Amino acid sequence: MTGGDGATMRNSVAVMNTKGGVGKSTLVMALAETLSTQHGKSVLVIDSDAQSSVSSMLISVTVLHKLQSENATLVDYLVSSVLQGGSPAWTNFVVRNVSDVDEARSIFLIPSDMQLTLFEREVSRDSQHARLRLVIRNLLAEVRPLFDVVLIDCPPGLSVLTESWLREADFHLSPTKPDYVSLCGLEIFRRFKALNPEMGFAENIGVLVNMKDVASPVDAEYESWLKSNPDNNCFANALPYLKPLQDAARFSPPDRSYLAKYPGAVGVAIRSITAELIARLAVSAQGETLEIAS
Repeated sequence: MTGGDGATMRNSVAVMNTKGGVGKSTLVMALAETLSTQHGKSVLVIDSDAQSSVSSMLISVTVLHKLQSENATLVDYLVSSVLQGGSPAWTNFVVRNVSDVDEARSIFLIPSDMQLTLFEREVSRDSQHARLRLVIRNLLAEVRPLFDVVLIDCPPGLSVLTESWLREADFHLSPTKPDYVSLCGLEIFRRFKALNPEMGFAENIGVLVNMKDVASPVDAEYESWLKSNPDNNCFANALPYLKPLQDAARFSPPDRSYLAKYPGAVGVAIRSITAELIARLAVSAQGETLEIAS
């Protein structure tokens, strides 16, 4: 695990949209594997979705079930630190050398479990919201200096845990399908962000048009509409809906090469988006350094 100067590093990105089915978890996986293989970055993926989608994409279901049965997931870390008032070492919940891409050897994972939903109910019932947010704040403070990028896969909707990530992470990235329902989800998120500004909120690192049908004029119209609003800070390129990217979501041992997993147009698209994400993080880091120096 390597990283930059924790005093100035802003590298934690919460990936979310209040609408489900926008390809969020697949995007997190593809970004992590591209950051690792193409840019030599160390990446921590925090799976904060009770469906454990990105966990099952980065490790086998057998290994995931074993970790869940051994109480070695994000849920167990949060139960111990929030509900039981303990001080568990987050490193005990990290899985090393995940991914079925043989060149991707710098991705680390804190896996999830379906019990996350029950944990959030307990937090709400016991009014432990402030404690939860403090735990999230401290966790991010510890992992930022050790990794180049931290990606947090948030579930759809606005739960108490997702709100904690959004208020404590440095950035949020919002993938959206170019359709009316997904855009409504983006608007709900925007309104939520405007509430209680004094509580802080992650900076918008960009809206990413995902699962675009490149042959559809309607999809192109929605993309154009999104890009016309500067508040969206849209990524320059959309990620098209291509079958190889959907197939990539299935963990497939034995390991395969990056180019085998992301062939042709899929690889070109995800590499372009990843490069833009790195550039946006670098611009933010430079601005932060200048601010501290002044």
